[in-house]
Amino acid sequence: MVDEQVDLRIVSLIPSATEIVAALGYGDYLVGRSHECDYPASVRDLPVCTEPKFDPVGTSAQIHSRVSELLTSALSVYRVNTELLAKLRPTHIITQAQCEVCAVSLSDVEGAVTELMETTFKGLAGPPVKIVSLQPERLADVWTDMERVAEAFKRHIASPVSETEIIDSLKARLPKENFSEQPRPKVVCVEWTDPLMAAGNWVPELVHFAGGQDCLGKAGDHSDWMSWEDFRAADPDIVVVMPCGYGMAKTREATAEMANNPTWKGLKAVQNNQVYIVDGNQYFNRPGPRLVESYEILAEIIQGKEIDLARHIVGWERF
Repeated sequence: MVDEQVDLRIVSLIPSATEIVAALGYGDYLVGRSHECDYPASVRDLPVCTEPKFDPVGTSAQIHSRVSELLTSALSVYRVNTELLAKLRPTHIITQAQCEVCAVSLSDVEGAVTELMETTFKGLAGPPVKIVSLQPERLADVWTDMERVAEAFKRHIASPVSETEIIDSLKARLPKENFSEQPRPKVVCVEWTDPLMAAGNWVPELVHFAGGQDCLGKAGDHSDWMSWEDFRAADPDIVVVMPCGYGMAKTREATAEMANNPTWKGLKAVQNNQVYIVDGNQYFNRPGPRLVESYEILAEIIQGKEIDLARHIVGWERF
């Protein structure tokens, strides 16, 4: 049942949430975005409500050092523009509590909303700003987040589409077979190159769906640091490089830097020309609808399936 109609005004401060809002049919109600939200293309004209407090240009090691220095000093990695938020007057702000390095943290958003309620919105009629915080760790959590987002909005605006149908259509694109009787190549997915990090959370699930065995990442666990000794001991058949926040060009550069390590050339995947770079920023790093396309990319790599040229961005290449 729809509550009293309100002027739904959504600010999304994380790219995956922006994609969820659009996929659920509420894209027209977006009034602001984060500095990283860029899909679908229609959101690029929206006001930008956040910015990083560090210089994002540099090598993987340099960026890691800058972010680590901010976190060590107990400082936030990103800044929320509260003056702009006051002008946009959102009814809902979507953020995340999954990773304070990936996007604006929940505590930062709560602080910004508190400031708005105590100053700009003080004494004004109307509902308070509602915060919808996402914290996905596995694929199942992504479906749950989509349901929660839809529920938050359709209380005020009649749902333009059925979230159940959308979620079911996404699930239908994932394989039902478990490849239990087929040999699974060992796969390592690298989420950061200097220092090394193995991708966790939903990525090992995607690898499994695609027919591989993720030998360093653990499904449902946060991505974790690994050593070159770990890399050498795993000696994967396939290496997929997907640095968080990197597109293809920056991933190519980061992989070339990683390849200078003396351990690199001894890896089986390197010797067999089975190293691939993917667009982690557009696909694997965003826990939203396009994780299904991330699975399809891995299936093209691991199983040699035909490349889907209709995909928004093909999203991978052999290194």
